[in-house]
Amino acid sequence: MLYDDFYVKSLIRTVDDWPKPGISFRDITPIFTNPKGMRMVVDAYVHRYIDSDITHIACIDARGFLIASVLAYELRKPLVLIRKKGKLPGETISQKYDLEYGSAELEIQVDSVKPGDNVLLFDDLIATGGTLVAAISLLQSQGATVKETAAIIDLPDLGGSNRIQSLDIPVFALAAYEGE
Repeated sequence: MLYDDFYVKSLIRTVDDWPKPGISFRDITPIFTNPKGMRMVVDAYVHRYIDSDITHIACIDARGFLIASVLAYELRKPLVLIRKKGKLPGETISQKYDLEYGSAELEIQVDSVKPGDNVLLFDDLIATGGTLVAAISLLQSQGATVKETAAIIDLPDLGGSNRIQSLDIPVFALAAYEGE
């Protein structure tokens, strides 16, 4: 079996009132401690993108790194790190954005992508879309095309996937939590 969404979703733990009261945090770390679950998640993405025109995989600090690095290895694609401000050496560009529960700033190294690159942008979760929209802006500012965004979890009620799709960028997620 390539992918069992019920099984993978059963591994995702909900932590109420974290990182602040009123937030129900979807914790994917149990996937990483479960070899079967990890294999299902990685294989689902490999099979989705193996014949695509993706040239690069970009991922967002920090949980996005975990699956995206394995995916880049499996697909033999360059991995582009998008990190919190001050974490990348060399010349960078940055983009501020709002989170569901605060604000932050992302950076990318200026030589990570170039015009003509087709990028899959990966993060662990789509909430309000602020992080992904900031990352899209960084990639596009360097001339790359974001072909799709991918995540393990989508929280459609928070509007992030619709926000990304309004930019004409498809969204793919393995699990969605609506009305919860």
